[in-house]
Amino acid sequence: MDSEDASPGSRRLLVDLDRTVADQADRHALELESLLAILRSPRLDDRSARSSAIDTAASALVRLRTEADEQRSSILEPVVGAFARLRSDLRPLERFGSLEFQFVEPPATGRALPSEVAHAARAIVRNTILGLVDGGDVNRVRVQWDCDGLNLLVSIRDDGRGNLSVHDESLRPIAERVTSLDGVLSVDATPGWGSSVEVRLPLDPRSDSRPLVEGAFLTGREHEVLRLVTAGERNQAIALQLGISANTVKFHVSNLLRKVGASTRAELTALALAR
Repeated sequence: MDSEDASPGSRRLLVDLDRTVADQADRHALELESLLAILRSPRLDDRSARSSAIDTAASALVRLRTEADEQRSSILEPVVGAFARLRSDLRPLERFGSLEFQFVEPPATGRALPSEVAHAARAIVRNTILGLVDGGDVNRVRVQWDCDGLNLLVSIRDDGRGNLSVHDESLRPIAERVTSLDGVLSVDATPGWGSSVEVRLPLDPRSDSRPLVEGAFLTGREHEVLRLVTAGERNQAIALQLGISANTVKFHVSNLLRKVGASTRAELTALALAR
């Protein structure tokens, strides 16, 4: 189906499907890394490794199939429950791999997280840790979530070489994910002492966000992209002006179309000008 011809309802389903597929791809990568950790573990003999690998693979298949079929009963996730899901995702690496994890849980009284924020925060942590594992020089990772009432604060620290920077290629997808949620990402590294990735994700739309149509609130970055789309700029020109990638611009435009139920950039522009 051509997205230009799809109805607003169909487009929303397509966006939701893309998001589910991306999440499952992350989980597949994590499960494969866990299986490799089991099979390589010097603490397990062949029979034990085979049995553990089968159990892990079976559990992963059941979870993936269940999650693909279940419907979310709420658009909010308790912050402690969201963090517990993350710990469950990482448990195989903690149990069978060479990584030692320290988890610092968010306060139980913290605000519930919008599903988009909870989903993004788990993906950010998973992808960051998978990148650290690929580096091969990390033994310990500290994962902390906190809430300040307005933001979810995510901290990931390792004991690696300490040569990570915010411009590292492995962080590009994470940075783009954070930017799409109007969040902030920072990296602090000390050679020989490890790296720290800090992320702040707002729990509410910015106070200056105004609905383009009823119920459609935009982030600050989406307002910037919309302003340039309305001015007739194409994705590459918008990317240059905002200092982001063309793929990130495409992601924002898709979100704008979905939020307002528009099918084309021209329709989106008309709605913006009418406001």
